[in-house]
Amino acid sequence: MNAVVSAPVIKGRLGIVAGRGNYPLLVARAARKLAQDPYIFAIKDEADQDWSDYDTSRVGIGDLSAFIRIVRSEDIGTVVMAGGISHRPGIRDIRPTWTALKSAPQALRALMSGGDDGILRAAVQMLERHGIHVLGAHEIAPDLLGQCGPLGHRKPDRADRADISAAMRAAIALGSLDVGQGAVAVGGRVIALEGLEGTDAMLSRVAGLRAEGRLRTPSRGVLVKLCKPGQELRADLPAVGPQTVRNAHAAGLSGIAIEAGRSLVLDRGEVIAEADKLGLFVTGLDLSDMGPPP
Repeated sequence: MNAVVSAPVIKGRLGIVAGRGNYPLLVARAARKLAQDPYIFAIKDEADQDWSDYDTSRVGIGDLSAFIRIVRSEDIGTVVMAGGISHRPGIRDIRPTWTALKSAPQALRALMSGGDDGILRAAVQMLERHGIHVLGAHEIAPDLLGQCGPLGHRKPDRADRADISAAMRAAIALGSLDVGQGAVAVGGRVIALEGLEGTDAMLSRVAGLRAEGRLRTPSRGVLVKLCKPGQELRADLPAVGPQTVRNAHAAGLSGIAIEAGRSLVLDRGEVIAEADKLGLFVTGLDLSDMGPPP
């Protein structure tokens, strides 16, 4: 039986800070199902969806001053952040408000020099200092959250579970350094860690290793994506989509494991169809699953 999900508390109008990919669009559609009229802050050089059906402004990634002006004029009281960001704000991109300069100077420094989670925490802190209620995008679109167990027909076998265990441990260690969220293990050995380049680029590296003959093992390997320990859950939850499945297949992997309840499955139907077509598993697991295979 599915748990009953309570409706999120949305104060004022809802604003969506939209980065790359269709994740922000999925959240905007879910917001409309909640009878909301979301306002879209499309990040310049990042947001790549068609927002013509929504009230939208394009804002620079660090232009807090312009962002707050729009928040006040549109009576926006709640904000969610969704979508990828490929470029960090530089010193020339930062346009702070007086409130941010006065009350959150450490957050401003974190925006330019912190790790990914540190940057997101700083962004949330500055929004809250301006009286804005910050929600996780998954609270608007809970159907995107991954659940325990396999999504498609395939399930991980004994060798896959050994790879999942190894990759989980590596992902947790990596996340504690605020570096990345994903790891790949093949034959019980970790062979790739996600860095600033992201999951797709990591999988491309794995495909290259396999093409070079450097992965000579009967085990095909597994991608695992987990939240970072202590991660700010209102932004940047681990996510997989159809392209992740295709890239995992190109890397020769057996499947993908994500953290149930704290990871996102984008375009779930297409993810399942691609995984079944390509013979991969996509499964959600709890951290209590970590350990040696039975």
